[in-house]
Amino acid sequence: MVRYGLLGFPLVHSFSRQFFTEKFRQEDINAEYLNFEIEHIDLLATILQEYPDLKGLNVTIPYKEKVIPYLDELSDDAQSIGAVNCIQITARHGKPYLKGYNADVIGFVRSIKPLLRSNHTKALILGTGGASKAVRYGLEKIGLQSCFVSRTLRDGMLSYEQLTPDIMHEYTVIINCTPVGTFPKTDECPGIPYDYVTSEHLLYDLIYNPDKTLFLQRGEQHGATIKNGLEMLHLQALASWAFWHESI
Repeated sequence: MVRYGLLGFPLVHSFSRQFFTEKFRQEDINAEYLNFEIEHIDLLATILQEYPDLKGLNVTIPYKEKVIPYLDELSDDAQSIGAVNCIQITARHGKPYLKGYNADVIGFVRSIKPLLRSNHTKALILGTGGASKAVRYGLEKIGLQSCFVSRTLRDGMLSYEQLTPDIMHEYTVIINCTPVGTFPKTDECPGIPYDYVTSEHLLYDLIYNPDKTLFLQRGEQHGATIKNGLEMLHLQALASWAFWHESI
């Protein structure tokens, strides 16, 4: 049996195992998808030793950047983004050879692109982790300017306190790349000034559990177009499958 898996901590929120298990069942693929919930990234070596038939991994919070030093090669996109969410595992000279890809950017672009209107030219990216880097790279590829929003003031970024009415009017796409609002803490949301959200805005949340976060609910109340990350999850999962089999 061939095995694939998900690397992250915690993994209680993830639907990846369910998605791939169903895919394997429907397509009669003799494979298994495992959750590797590890507290330290250096445990990756132990996983590779214990599962020599492991052919691919997805990577989620908090390891999309931390895993890079453990890889043998990066795709061009992963190199440019500085984050990995997909690892192809092959054998070279009797040892595992790990190549990192970024399927997040594929899933994100394919998911958000149909929702974009002519007034959607600038985006606020909430959060600065590995997923946010893929989002920014994807936005650049489809011609949108973007700015990171962080809880702490940093060069080249905005803080939540700096989101004035003028900024909110200028940046009509707002993408939540933070874990704030993920199950089970569904009563939380990023601290943007929701009163300045209008029907001209698109609010996109990478979170898919729950299906409508408080961030999306509050945007919807002000007439914004909203979308969660479930389609992105499915699209990046299919892209991961293609990367594992070198068909993309």
